[in-house]
Amino acid sequence: MNASLPTRSPCPPGACNCGRETLQDMRILLLTREEEKRLLERLENLQSLADLEHMQRKLFENLGIRLQISPSDNEVRTMRGFNIQIEELPGLCRKTRQSIPAAIRRALERQPQIAYRLLDAQDLLRDA
Repeated sequence: MNASLPTRSPCPPGACNCGRETLQDMRILLLTREEEKRLLERLENLQSLADLEHMQRKLFENLGIRLQISPSDNEVRTMRGFNIQIEELPGLCRKTRQSIPAAIRRALERQPQIAYRLLDAQDLLRDA
């Protein structure tokens, strides 16, 4: 018996500009609201840089979401000093696009050693 995987229900008309109707890669629709909650909880509870990198790989492999995290061009004094960008992807809702970086920032605030490892990985002292 072939049971189809649950997909995300469409947003109300006018509430989102996700471009769901122009999708070619349907993987993003597997991110249901319940799965999104689990994903955000998992991102908020990151324990290490390796854990964050693992989640980045899984987001791309399973959903096609490309997540890039880098220090800003200016100083990084707080967790807001990191550029957390999600590549434009049809089907990814605006709220989800905002929730993922927010969850990662909360994780960086809880586990500042992850932020330090990110800075080290970007060669923090390259101009010194």
